[in-house]
Amino acid sequence: MSENCTHDCSTCGSSCAERTAPQDLRETPNEYTHVKKLIGVVSGKGGVGKSMVTSLLAVLAQRQGYKTAILDADMTGPSIPRAFGIHEQALSSEIGILPAASKTGIRIMSLNLLLENDTDPVVWRGPVIAGAVKQFWTDVAWGDVDFMFVDMPPGTGDVPLTVFQSLPVDGIVVVATPQELVGMIVEKAVNMADMMNIPVIALVENMASFRCPDCGKVHRIFGESHADDIAKKHGISPICRLPIDPKLAAAVDAGAIELAEEDGLDGLVAKLSGLLQ
Repeated sequence: MSENCTHDCSTCGSSCAERTAPQDLRETPNEYTHVKKLIGVVSGKGGVGKSMVTSLLAVLAQRQGYKTAILDADMTGPSIPRAFGIHEQALSSEIGILPAASKTGIRIMSLNLLLENDTDPVVWRGPVIAGAVKQFWTDVAWGDVDFMFVDMPPGTGDVPLTVFQSLPVDGIVVVATPQELVGMIVEKAVNMADMMNIPVIALVENMASFRCPDCGKVHRIFGESHADDIAKKHGISPICRLPIDPKLAAAVDAGAIELAEEDGLDGLVAKLSGLLQ
C-alpha cells in the first residue's frame, strides 16, 4: 500500500493488495424490492426463443402460486410486453417506478413501457444501456417477489456482464437450438457464467422437433440435438426440450402467453421450486 493511500481505489493506479481484492459491485435495490431468487435467461445468439422461454417460466411459476416478475434487460429488442399484451406505459410514484402487471399478476418492467411508441428505436451506446439495466433494479419498486426472471440480450457483451456483476443472480437458464454452430456459441455463454461463478441451472433446447399434424411423425428440422453433449461436458441438469409449436408462437404474437399450455419446462420449474426450500 502506498504511504499516500486515500483508500479510494477509483482514483488510484497502484496494484496493491487492497486494490486487487475482489470488489462487490452489486447495486442496492429499491427499498421496496424484496426478491428471493433472481434467475437470468441467456442465449449465445438471437432468434432462439429466449424471451418466450422467459415468459413461459414466469407464467408456469405464477400458476404454482409463486409471485413472479420479469426484468426485460434486452433494451434494444424488448419483446416481453408484447407477449403479455401490455401496451400502457409504466407509472412513477414517490417510492419509485412501478412495474406493469399482467392479467395474472406477473410484474414486468421493460424499456418499451417507458417509450412513447413501442416501435421507437433505442439508439444507445453500451454504457447507457448498462446504466438503464441497473436502474431497472435500483429505481423500480418491485415489491415482494419469489422469482424474478431477467431476459437478457444474446451474447456475452455489456448487458450480461452488467447483470452478472450488478445484480444478485442466483443462476442462469441457457436457451439454445439444435444446430451444431449454435451449440458452439452456447458454450461461450456457459463459459462466461463459469467465469463469473454463476451456476447454470438448466439448458433449454428450443425448436427441438416438429410433429406433423397429418401423420404424427416427429421431424428434427434443425438436425440432431447437441444438448446432451454440452450438458454432460458442463454438468448441467436438467435438459428441457420445447417443440416447434405454431400455437405457442401465435399466443406470443397475440399477447396471450398466459393462456399457453406447454409442459416441456415442468422439470425446470420443479427445480426452481426446490431453490426456495
